Amino acid sequence: MRKIILAGNWKMFKTQAETIEFVQGFKSLVDDAPVDRDIVLCVPFTDLAILSKTLHGSRIQIGAQNVHWAENGAYTGEISATMLLEIGVRYVIIGHSERRQFFGETNETVNFRLRAAQVAGLKPILCVGETKQERDAGNAEAVIFEQLAKGLLGVDQTNLVIAYEPIWAIGTGDTCEVTEANRICGAIRSKLNNSDVPIQYGGSVKSENIDQIMAQPEIDGALVGGASLEPEMFARIVNYKA
Repeated sequence: MRKIILAGNWKMFKTQAETIEFVQGFKSLVDDAPVDRDIVLCVPFTDLAILSKTLHGSRIQIGAQNVHWAENGAYTGEISATMLLEIGVRYVIIGHSERRQFFGETNETVNFRLRAAQVAGLKPILCVGETKQERDAGNAEAVIFEQLAKGLLGVDQTNLVIAYEPIWAIGTGDTCEVTEANRICGAIRSKLNNSDVPIQYGGSVKSENIDQIMAQPEIDGALVGGASLEPEMFARIVNYKA
């Protein structure tokens, strides 16, 4: 059975004080959300510990935005899976397009991180998606299929989430047409060994379009950027109307 996962990706936003303020406004707004929906906040490393304390006993789960593939070592600036687990992290975003674009992430390093996360007991959210140039050239599926083929080598597909994020729609306000997003998510599923892997859509997800997005049969949730920074807006997304 496919699980519904609604995850906020805060990117490089919010101090610890702002995180506490967010949680104070958010928790009560999602208390009555259907129990079959996982609610995840993927926050900067500096916010993880305070979020863990603030959310103790809550149904809201904590996610990180990256993880290194080594358990420890001379990797200045990196964080290991065991370090994340120690402070209550359960999910981790891997291979986000911004990591690929700005920080040299490749399909091979994505694969290293995925496997390390799973070995430690984290649930990875693998991001895949195409640029506007790739889509305009008719190569969207080919790019995504290569990301899957190389990224998922040796990966346990029973402990995995995939987020389809068309890069041209991230932070642009230009949302992929829901029927097209649904088609691509279905194409992704056709390449998996486990058809129950939850597949999220990400890319200018807002309170105004979440109901339509979640009405699509191949879409199992959302990875939400800017709209997850406002408690009321993200709560409306979590409480989408089926």
